Amino acid sequence: MRLRDKVAIVAGAGSRGEAMSNGRASAFLLAKEGAKVVAVDINPKSAEDTVKSIKNTGGEAIAVEADVTKENEAKKVIDICIANYGKLDILFNNVGIEDGPNGIYNLTDADWDIVMNTNLKGIVFLSKYAVPYMKKAGGGSIINNSSMASFSSYNVYAYAASKAAVNSLTRCLAGGLGKYNIRANAVAPGYIATPMGAPIMRGELDNIIHQRVPLQRRGKPEDVANVVLFLASDESSFITGQVICVDGGMSIM
Repeated sequence: MRLRDKVAIVAGAGSRGEAMSNGRASAFLLAKEGAKVVAVDINPKSAEDTVKSIKNTGGEAIAVEADVTKENEAKKVIDICIANYGKLDILFNNVGIEDGPNGIYNLTDADWDIVMNTNLKGIVFLSKYAVPYMKKAGGGSIINNSSMASFSSYNVYAYAASKAAVNSLTRCLAGGLGKYNIRANAVAPGYIATPMGAPIMRGELDNIIHQRVPLQRRGKPEDVANVVLFLASDESSFITGQVICVDGGMSIM
């Protein structure tokens, strides 16, 4: 097992119903590879469902209800992790939402604030309280969920801008924490078949995929989880500050 004796926090480990999300798929895979997983979600039932599935396949996990955009709740997550497992090796910051495709003319102050707060504050606060324990352990891996929207022109202004900020924050974490053997990287999914992406998986999307995605298909949450596993494992021990596109080649078109 590639993550034997490792402890991982997956923030945003739930999903809508029984559907698979990037966070749930990653929590499953990290546990399958031996990690003890702290599955965090603002929806407690969703977190519990993820943990139940992990335990049903022989993995170890606990569920934590938290709104990680609030500093005290982010700290609570780290405290619970340490109280249960004594250390922290891996942090996958997967919490995120997007604004509607309304363009600049309909973007409101409230839309901007909720997207920016959700997509950035959790990374900042969880990392803030995780880093001391990673330093104590001699290193760790922080993985942030970005998006291909951060590189292109999308009609979701707040979301795209927030994910570009995630990329920059990832590089700042990598540069500042490298001396402690703490790596920080990001995954940038393209068109992935997840519940959050469902509203845009309509209409002309199939035509767009045929035009812009060389592999000619939508990605699966497991495609993202595989990259998260790689970045969490020692196999990526000399990789930091990178944003890895999981997009079927869309970024080269």
